[in-house]
Amino acid sequence: MTMTATLSPRVEPTDLEIAALISSKIVHDVIGPVGAIYNGIEILDEDDDPEAKTYAMKVIRDVTEQASARLQFARFAFGAAGSAGAQIDLRTAEQISKGFVGQVKHRLDWKIAPGYMGKDKVKLLLNLVACAITALPRGGDIEVQMTGSFEVPNFTIRCKGTGARPPQHLGEFISGEQVPPLDAMTIQAYYTMRLGETAGMRLLIVKDAADIILTAGQA
Repeated sequence: MTMTATLSPRVEPTDLEIAALISSKIVHDVIGPVGAIYNGIEILDEDDDPEAKTYAMKVIRDVTEQASARLQFARFAFGAAGSAGAQIDLRTAEQISKGFVGQVKHRLDWKIAPGYMGKDKVKLLLNLVACAITALPRGGDIEVQMTGSFEVPNFTIRCKGTGARPPQHLGEFISGEQVPPLDAMTIQAYYTMRLGETAGMRLLIVKDAADIILTAGQA
């Protein structure tokens, strides 16, 4: 199965609408960990049992790390992360991607050499990693590779795991067919598609045996 971009007409959201939806997504991603931190602090304040306090501190540490990783990822994947035309260190992209993916349900295998790349292309790569997570609902490995040069890259992201499937909503936005309404849950896929257009890179979703492969190459 291969999905490719088409010239199907669509009604684009305004910049304000995109900003609002991305803000909603970021809040959605961090509200859970922040709520867990608050609950842990309540346990520390109200429960004198040493085991309960130890458990609360572990929860606070774990979810604080999770919230921090998600905010760091959002800063680069959605934010300005430097002025127009800025170059981003791919070692930084690797670090924040690994923090975002985590090590429990999914594992990130980053095979791109260190170097600097234009902001828009790095943002596209980060958003493709985020989309790849939705391709592995039961968990699995996300392998990130690049060919070409840092100026003219080609990205390949292989999703390996039980029940691998096309990333949620991305195929619809690429093809322009059966496009879902834009909301906080679909904005990631839409934004990834738009980043591909901005970077002049063609997005493809390919099924290779049991794996799902996402590619982004020069249009």
